[in-house]
Amino acid sequence: MAKLGIIAGSGATFFPQLAGARVHSAASKWGHVDGGIAVWEEAGHQVLFLSRHGSAGNIPPHKVNYRANIWALNEFGAESVVALNAVGGISRAMSPGTLVFPDQLIDYSWGREHTFHSGDAPGIDLEFVDFTIPYSEVLRNNLIRAARDAGVPAQIKGTYGVTQGPRLETAAEIDRLERDGCDIVGMTGMPEAALARERGMHYASCSFVVNWAAGRSVEAIHDAMGTHLQSGMLQSAAVLRALLKQL
Repeated sequence: MAKLGIIAGSGATFFPQLAGARVHSAASKWGHVDGGIAVWEEAGHQVLFLSRHGSAGNIPPHKVNYRANIWALNEFGAESVVALNAVGGISRAMSPGTLVFPDQLIDYSWGREHTFHSGDAPGIDLEFVDFTIPYSEVLRNNLIRAARDAGVPAQIKGTYGVTQGPRLETAAEIDRLERDGCDIVGMTGMPEAALARERGMHYASCSFVVNWAAGRSVEAIHDAMGTHLQSGMLQSAAVLRALLKQL
């Protein structure tokens, strides 16, 4: 039985399986997982689900205990982790409503606990992990196939720019991210991806564009979020169901 970890942000209520899931508390040397880990079985596999922003959904991106979350999923036996990320679209192909499986990222965040090899945990040796390809190609390719099987159109490449938050970016900052090569922008892509790599886990992002980034549309950013958040979560859930059938 394969164990798949899912980390979701806003919109977790679109997973009806949560209603009947067993919820386990999870704590480690890195702290506890706010809201615990929900576990259910689907398509012959075990799903481990946690809410990135906590049970009340009020933990801001720069305060998420990413180390506790990834460590707990690893301890519970997750071999692969799919991160669900609501993002803003920068490049033209990344319009609101688009599902994206990014293949690269640029980290603009700061001050976050971003490694298990920080010297503050006995028994963990220093390691310089190779992060050339930040997302697991195996898991990304599985997600691409799952999207095709589910009939969900998706962009199969893109660079995710990770900003600090919780404020949204200025138009000038988005221009800078575009010059750097970013296609989408969000606040939670790092250090999750790097921490999963340090634990030897397959990790990939299923990003859904909920709004145009600052300066890319005359529409107010928040006006677009509600509609596209709902459709993005529904599409992501369909992809994950198809993924579980592949494993």
